[in-house]
Amino acid sequence: MIRKVLIANRGEIAVRIIRSCREMGIGTVAVFSDADRKSLHVRYADEAIHIGPSPSAESYLVKEKIVEAAKRTGADAIHPGYGFLSENADFADLVRSEDIIFIGPQADSIRLMGDKISARTIMTQAGVPVVPGTTGKITGEKEALKVLNSIGLPVMIKASAGGGGKGMRLVYNQKDFLKALNSARSESMAAFGDDAIYIEKYIQSPHHIEFQVLADSHGNVIHLFERECSIQRRHQKIIEETPSPIMTPELRREMGEKAIAAARSVNYEGAGTIEFLVDDNLNYYFLEMNTRLQVEHPITERVTGVDLVKEQIRIAAGKELGYRQEELFQDGHALECRIYAEDPDNNFMPSPGLIRKITEPMGFGVRTDGYVYEGYEIPVYYDPMISKLITWGKTRDEAITRMLRSLEEYYIMGIRTSIDFLKRIMEIPDFVKGKYDTHFIETHEKVLFAPYDDMPLTEDLSMIVAYLEYLEKAKIKTNGVPSQPVSNWKIQNRNQHLVRW
Repeated sequence: MIRKVLIANRGEIAVRIIRSCREMGIGTVAVFSDADRKSLHVRYADEAIHIGPSPSAESYLVKEKIVEAAKRTGADAIHPGYGFLSENADFADLVRSEDIIFIGPQADSIRLMGDKISARTIMTQAGVPVVPGTTGKITGEKEALKVLNSIGLPVMIKASAGGGGKGMRLVYNQKDFLKALNSARSESMAAFGDDAIYIEKYIQSPHHIEFQVLADSHGNVIHLFERECSIQRRHQKIIEETPSPIMTPELRREMGEKAIAAARSVNYEGAGTIEFLVDDNLNYYFLEMNTRLQVEHPITERVTGVDLVKEQIRIAAGKELGYRQEELFQDGHALECRIYAEDPDNNFMPSPGLIRKITEPMGFGVRTDGYVYEGYEIPVYYDPMISKLITWGKTRDEAITRMLRSLEEYYIMGIRTSIDFLKRIMEIPDFVKGKYDTHFIETHEKVLFAPYDDMPLTEDLSMIVAYLEYLEKAKIKTNGVPSQPVSNWKIQNRNQHLVRW
């Protein structure tokens, strides 16, 4: 039995884990840095313990502080969430060495899948298709050029220990190859302390599709179908959906079986994700395995009815899976939009600061996983994602229209957010038709980043009323002209217009 769980994370994922624990009658411990003293996860947990200064390198990433906090509070398990220490094999080993349950896979599985080169070799042996490329680490320029000549351009250079687009370079011309190779190695060393790289054939116009898997310690492995994650910016997902618009029943069955085979090949335990690239001809290739819960897990929960966090906890406690593959099916369609505190119209610069007002969408088929509230000040030290908006519909069209309605209702004053940018994506015909790949944002750049002067000016009286209300609440004395500059003010409706002074 697990009686108390320490969540080695912050923000919305910490809140989300606490909620499942509470439903299971499990006590919770939050950890927090100086910057997170007033964060919602600290308020919501049964206990909270301070672990250090604001920079994550001095708090959330210090393994010893996390384990000491668990020992001090009597927590018998640690859930790492995602990010931070969630895929750190040394952390998993340290936790277990202190007789504390690590809610995640064995350290060996993390290590095998954390090294992208070893993962490719293991997947090949397991019969899972991989993108043509190197089978080992590239040790020099001569070897790299030999690989390039054998697989042909274009190619993708990747860091073996990489993630999040770091240490990754796309090369179309041979004259750029060596410069890109050395640049990728340098960036990989700076980001991961490891300059090992490998080379893959670049798949043109790919779809990024991942399969959710669950595996227990009794040899049972299932998949919970796919998620389409192709709407990305700089290799970071921003919108996900399930089912995938391009999936066929036959392809789903085949890829699901390969995902299970991939998990079995590393004796996996817990929740994990097998990620694939799928080309225009529906050929699919193993990309990587994420040995943790994914940001986009709520859409899988919505269409399958499975609480993935609860299953993680049950598996960690040594219980068998609560589901068999034949019992699972996809009910309807779900979408997730990641809401960031950033300014899409200023090269997506982070926008930390005080949230003066927030109204989150509600209603049938709407879920918001967040951690901010009115009066909360978003710190500068962490990832700018502040919430995830999830909508469900009986059909994909219904899920999209519900998402549009929800984005229009989502109102945050005090900071800039990606809400309007996400709404623009939802209104592009190619997205509505499901005709998109990982290059969607670049393809539609002119529409998504249109100058505000080109946007139609609404004569809707509600805009004027809302703006006057804003001036009143901001306590700006106008005398016809605001006493201080007001920039980037906008109302949250379909006919938006940017007001500049």
